[in-house]
Amino acid sequence: MPIYEYECGGCGHQMDKLQKLSDEPLVTCPACDKDELQKMISAAGFRLKGSGWYETDFKTGKKKHLAENDSKKPTSDSSTAAKTAD
Repeated sequence: MPIYEYECGGCGHQMDKLQKLSDEPLVTCPACDKDELQKMISAAGFRLKGSGWYETDFKTGKKKHLAENDSKKPTSDSSTAAKTAD
């Protein structure tokens, strides 16, 4: 479930709320009880970086080594260069 940020247009109160995607947006401010609460636009709270989330991360056995096997295969340029050198 995502966390949404809200701000009251009346009193300026800011808050975070954990809600389902299907939940209706909040409108009543808990600080001043006015119906001026609005969702704020904010950046995501995570960043994907590093070596994780690769296709081999959750594989076992021979399947895990698929990426290594693919990287060892010669490319078409190197194989043609080797043939012409002979």
